[in-house]
Amino acid sequence: MIRLPELLAPAGSPQALHSAIAAGADAVYLSGKRFGARKFAANFDHKAMTEAIDYAHLRGVKVYVTVNTLIREDELLDLAEYLVQLYDLGADAILLQDLGAASLARRLVPDLERHASTQMTIHNLPGALYAAQGSFNRVVLAREVTIEEIKRWGQKMEKAGLGLEAFVHGALCYSYSGQCLLSSAIGGRSGNRGMCAQPCRKPYVLMHGRKDEYGRPEGLQAVAQKESYIISTRDLCVYRHLDKIVRSPVQSLKIEGRMKSPQYVAIVTSIYRRALDAIARGSWSPSKEDERDLALAFNRDFTIGHLLGAKDVMGRGMSDNQGVLIGSVASYDPQRGEAAVRLCASLVPEKGDGLVFQSPGQEMGLVVQKAIEKDGLVRLRTPDRVRPGARVFLTGSIALSRRAEEIAARERASIPVNIRLTWEDGIPVAEGRLDSGELAVARGESRMGEAVNRPLTREQIESQMRKTGGTPFVARRVEMDYPGGLFSPPRALNQLRRDLLAGLEKALLERRRPPSDRIREAKDRLQKLELPARRAGEEWSRPKLSVYADRLDILKGAVDGGSRRIYFEPLMEKGRGYKDRKETILAQLLEAKELCGKAELIWKWPRITRDDFIDLALPLLSQVQVNGIMVENVGPAWAIKEKMPEMPIYGGSGLNVWNHLTAQALAPQFCWLTLSPELSSRQLAHTASALRALPGRDSTPQLELVVQGSLEVMVAEDCIPPLAQEKTDRERFWGLQDFKHIFPLRLDDWGRTHIFNSAETCLIDLMSNIFRIGLDSIAVDARGRTEKYAREMTEAYLRAVDVTAAGLPKGDGPLKEDLQELKERIRPLALGAITYGHFIKGLKDEIAKP
Repeated sequence: MIRLPELLAPAGSPQALHSAIAAGADAVYLSGKRFGARKFAANFDHKAMTEAIDYAHLRGVKVYVTVNTLIREDELLDLAEYLVQLYDLGADAILLQDLGAASLARRLVPDLERHASTQMTIHNLPGALYAAQGSFNRVVLAREVTIEEIKRWGQKMEKAGLGLEAFVHGALCYSYSGQCLLSSAIGGRSGNRGMCAQPCRKPYVLMHGRKDEYGRPEGLQAVAQKESYIISTRDLCVYRHLDKIVRSPVQSLKIEGRMKSPQYVAIVTSIYRRALDAIARGSWSPSKEDERDLALAFNRDFTIGHLLGAKDVMGRGMSDNQGVLIGSVASYDPQRGEAAVRLCASLVPEKGDGLVFQSPGQEMGLVVQKAIEKDGLVRLRTPDRVRPGARVFLTGSIALSRRAEEIAARERASIPVNIRLTWEDGIPVAEGRLDSGELAVARGESRMGEAVNRPLTREQIESQMRKTGGTPFVARRVEMDYPGGLFSPPRALNQLRRDLLAGLEKALLERRRPPSDRIREAKDRLQKLELPARRAGEEWSRPKLSVYADRLDILKGAVDGGSRRIYFEPLMEKGRGYKDRKETILAQLLEAKELCGKAELIWKWPRITRDDFIDLALPLLSQVQVNGIMVENVGPAWAIKEKMPEMPIYGGSGLNVWNHLTAQALAPQFCWLTLSPELSSRQLAHTASALRALPGRDSTPQLELVVQGSLEVMVAEDCIPPLAQEKTDRERFWGLQDFKHIFPLRLDDWGRTHIFNSAETCLIDLMSNIFRIGLDSIAVDARGRTEKYAREMTEAYLRAVDVTAAGLPKGDGPLKEDLQELKERIRPLALGAITYGHFIKGLKDEIAKP
């Protein structure tokens, strides 16, 4: 018998929950009103959450609750209460992105399973091992991980006791999940807070030009592109290759779609359920009808994704529902306003269906009011003229909706119950027993009297007791010691049956919830929980200055400008082989060490570090004399500590440090941490203060903030075609232009596209605010720029630190003028406009507090 993986379906609303369960899901994932990464789904309040978990558990379905947003310092207590509440309700697991939230859950509710959300960006073997070491039970892998990698990891994952979960159907993100800040940068709606505005689905124009002496663009021109949706992906669908995934170590198959309709959930879940069951029987082959229905449910054109090694992940031609091609326009009658469509598929549009007509320069949608089929053609009235030859797509199917409603209406009755009836002094007593051992007893409300004319027969009584509709139970056997000759109104036996089944439900649910003493212990831990309070009136601290560089000339500029710490991320020529890359990195690091002199050289690893890079880089640790390694993901930190335990590790902003608990969780591996650019000054101060208030402050990481540079807002396993043609020319500028902005692009040595904010972060005039936060260091990001930019920007920020240190004790008046003067001096150096980012106002969902 084939071991089937779990089928995990989305439940963005109570209706979708019922659809998923009726369609055959083994588990569902859903969210409360807070802390879930789909803020705009319907989601579940406390009452609805209670009902949802009970409803699922009574039908043998697990419930995983998403608690996968990043958590602000002032939300930690609310989160703690919520975690205990979910434990009390009997949630089967929680999905987490924030490492601080994970450590809090481990402390308060250690029995509650923890799953590492895909937004934790686990994309390498050491990252998965780190999760196992951190007592996660499962990892939802980054969508970019391949099935071949999963197979290589399988044995180690089994040994570590870590389950692997992978997405198999639904929308794909352009960027690695958890590393996308584009929506946050554009409008303050952070994907890390469940508020993504999906800017990847917008049209963009590709721009290119030269760079000047500061790395700013000159002579920008649009690059002719056939397709406008440059960073829009297709939708994932592995249905045709499902048997291959079933044979892999993946333990859970995840369907994306908490923002999708209950109809979508019903259709997609039911198709995958039937396929899995057929695979288990050894009788499965892909069905064209099922593939068509999956496309009808919703698609942006399908891809098998990175999971199965697809080369066609991008769907740059469009970003909305593609539908299913059903024919083309044969002719158009302007008098009638009627198009004649020649069908190329078995689907015939009917009243209420949605259609889209597409031809060069024209796209028109309509809802069918009337369709007349004659002579192999379907005649349809259209609101506008359509061209002969236009392709016709079915984007909404009434027939499919009806089928979805039928699926959702099914009652998943799957729990057999054995019923035994006895009579005590004429009062009926019903006993119900489940195979799992639960027992319930119900007594009739009154004595059954002697029948005058028509006594109840055994068959009539059994028939009443078998009516379990609307419940998850099925009566397997009904036995009775019936004395005969008795009568009772039907409502009395109905009530007896309802009381019995209600008792069985209660017994079942109690078994699925934690024992009462464990719940009491969790609540006691919550009561005793102490979180550091923000301390008022603290003395300010003078931060050090670090500079990021990715070329030796930029590094030299930073050192010449006075920086005493360099984060160096060596660049290589694209297309080089493994051996050449290794030699190039080593040579650059050795030269960088010479250029740094007395300055610290920190070797910065890429934000995305797949296993091939880790295998390349680890052997070099013993060959170069660096002062530390900077990483932006937990995986490489784990690998470095295994290889060289004494190596200092610095954490980049990709780690998403939002609160002191995350810093604490990372403390065993990291000596320095970069705080998230999504935090406001108030939140930064709160986090820094909380960390300082902890006992053993010397053992907690030092804190840094990037105060100048182009914020990286996306990193993707995609190479935009024109960029791939570039060889080694670092003097070319590439960017994406929307209606208002140009977002700089860079292609790294591994063929990944990095997108940066259209405005450059600049906090130089807020240096007094930064001093008051109490940071240990600030950083200038000069990657992708020039030697001149690095030198002048370093000098300016060191001057700002000196000016602030001298002027702050005297008051902010003259100091503001000095800092403003420095700001105006460096403003022309910026790439595009300058911005405070979220430093002043915070994200859109931040509630101002005194």
